[in-house]
Amino acid sequence: MKFYIVIPAHNEADCIEKTLRSLASQTLLPKKVLVVNDNSTDETAAIVEKFSAEFPFIRLFNNTSSSKHLPGSKIINAFYKGFEQLDENYDVICKYDADLIFPKNYLERLAEEFQQDQQLGMVGGFCYIEKDGDWKLESLTNKDHIRGALKAYRKKCFQAIGGLKPSMGWDTVDELLCLYQGWKIKTLADLKVKHLRPTGNTYNKAAKFKQGEAFYKLGYGFSITFIASLKLAMRKKQPLLLKDYLQGYLQAKQKKLPSLVSPEEGRWIRKYRWKKIKEKLF
Repeated sequence: MKFYIVIPAHNEADCIEKTLRSLASQTLLPKKVLVVNDNSTDETAAIVEKFSAEFPFIRLFNNTSSSKHLPGSKIINAFYKGFEQLDENYDVICKYDADLIFPKNYLERLAEEFQQDQQLGMVGGFCYIEKDGDWKLESLTNKDHIRGALKAYRKKCFQAIGGLKPSMGWDTVDELLCLYQGWKIKTLADLKVKHLRPTGNTYNKAAKFKQGEAFYKLGYGFSITFIASLKLAMRKKQPLLLKDYLQGYLQAKQKKLPSLVSPEEGRWIRKYRWKKIKEKLF
C-alpha cells in the first residue's frame, strides 16, 4: 500500500529529527513524507532539508501563517497546504504530528489491517508519554478513538467524509463521519508510539473555550456536552476545565456558529453518543 504522510511542523527542531528518523526506518517505507514548515523560527526547516537530501521521499514545504497556536484551524490549514502539493496516487493519507517516534513496524501493521478489512477506514496506535523515566499510556487515550496526533485514512474514507475540518474538534468529527458513512475504525494497542510533547501543553485559555465550542459544532446538544466536558476535565485531572468547556459551548450557541455537520449528521451523532453513554453506564 502507498502511504503519503503530511506533517505540520511549527518550531519542532527539538523533535522532528526523531520523528523523521523513525519514519525512514520503517519496515514498510512511506512513498512520500511532506513536512510543512509552518512559520517556524527555529531550525525545523534545516533539519528537514538534511533528511530530504538523504531520503528522497522526504520533502519540505515552507508555509507562512500566524504564529498564534490554537488547536484545530492552524494545524489543519497547514496540513492542506501540504496535501495540495501531493498527487492522488496514494492508498492511505496520514496526518502525523512532528513529535512522535513510531515503532519500526508501524506502517506495515497499518497496511496489514487495511488490507484484511476493506471496510476499515481509519487505523492507529496508542500514544505514550515519558514519565518518571518510563513510557506510560497517555491519559487521554481511548480504545475507541484514534488520537489527532497520528491519523491514517484509507483514501476512499478520507474522500467520503469530505477530508478534515479546519476547526477544533476535527479529530472527533472525522471519526463520527467515518462511522456515519459506514466505515470502521480500529485502534491497535500493540503499536506504542512515543509522544515527545504531551497533548495540549501549548494551548492557552482561549483554546480551552474552543473545546466547548467544538462540542457545539459537533451537534452534541447541552446534555451530551456536559457529560463529555466532565469526562474530559476529569481525564485531564483538572475539574475546573468543566466551567471553561461549558462557557465555550454557551458562547458558541449564543453566536450561532456554523456547525461542522449537517442536521441529519447531527441527529445521527446525538443518537450514537447516547448509545455509547448507555453502554458504558449499563
